[in-house]
Parts: sequence; C-alpha cells; structure tokens
Amino acid sequence: MPLTPLDIHNKEFGRRLRGYDEDEVNEFLDQVIKDYEALIRENKEIQNQALALQERLNHFSNIEETLSKTIIVAQEAADEVRSNAKKEAQLIVKEAEKNADRIINDSLNKSRKVSLEVEELKKQAAIYRARFRTLVEAQLELLNLEGWDSLEVAPSLASENVRGS
Repeated sequence: MPLTPLDIHNKEFGRRLRGYDEDEVNEFLDQVIKDYEALIRENKEIQNQALALQERLNHFSNIEETLSKTIIVAQEAADEVRSNAKKEAQLIVKEAEKNADRIINDSLNKSRKVSLEVEELKKQAAIYRARFRTLVEAQLELLNLEGWDSLEVAPSLASENVRGS
C-alpha cells in the first residue's frame, strides 16, 4: 500500500539519548508531506489530462471511421450515377453526357474534399500522438531522475543512524 501524506504526518520516531533534534525531524517531515502532496496532485492532474486526451483521440477516431464510411458511400454513389448516366446516354446521348459529366465531376470533387479532410485528420491525430508521447516521455524522465532515489533511501538511512546511536 503506498505511503500517504497522512502516514508521514502521523509517523512518530522513538526517542533516545542524543537522538535527532525533534524540531528538525518535524520540519523535514512537514516538507516531505508538502512535496508528497504536490506530487500526488500533479499525478492526478496528469491522469486527468491523459483521460481527456484519450477521449479526444477516441473522438477523432470516430470521425475518421465516419469519414471512411462516407468515402465508400460516395464512391458507391458515383458508380451508380455513372451506370445511370450510361443508360440515359443510350436514349438521349447528348443530354445524358452533359448530366453524367456534371454528376461525376460533383462526386469526384466531393470525394477529393473528403479525402483531404481525412488526410488532415490523420495528420492531426499523428501530431496529437507525438505530443502525447513527448508528454509521457517527459514524465518518465522526471520519474527517472536521481532525486527520486534519494527520497527512498533517506528514511532508511535515518533509521539506521538512530539505531547506531
């Protein structure tokens, strides 16, 4: 079970002759409590940010999926329009060609626009992933700093010094 600020606050050390200065120990514990609480708050904030970013990523993934389906539907619609235009062309060649060209051009323009939007969303998702990866890597680097190790070793050294006195 992880150590809580309240555990640190409530920790009492045995008293011995020529032991540590009680005021110094209490001041140090107060500082440890403040720092630990700040780290807990920061961790909670980072978790909240990660959840928010994951929700945004899910949202963009849903948009990407919807756009992919839209492209398929647009392509199917374009194929159907071409087929109908050929049938009409047999009956009224000139009029059918004019209508078919106009419809095909509109469909292609829409398809191009949708494709461009999909590419833009993919770029935005890649940027988001890169920024998120950078954030996570930066946090991991902070956790790997030597200062963290000294926080874990200091209480055990203090207890050894108290026993040795």
